[in-house]
Amino acid sequence: MEDRDDALSEAASTLGTATEQDTVNAALLEVAKRRRRLIALEELAAMGERGDFDILLDKGSYRRPPQRRRPPPSRPG
Repeated sequence: MEDRDDALSEAASTLGTATEQDTVNAALLEVAKRRRRLIALEELAAMGERGDFDILLDKGSYRRPPQRRRPPPSRPG
């Protein structure tokens, strides 16, 4: 970025913050959240590579069989 003030202004605009402290805090929180999402995505990809989701390729192995509908009770009349 051009300089610190420009970067701070752009971050404040993007994050919707009003003060420098709020902008820095929000930016730090966003970086931490992004890192956690990246770790979760890497773990999910590793699970896929291990074949943890292969059972889902066969729909018959994870779906319940359709249940029969019971006829409504007859009303005396």
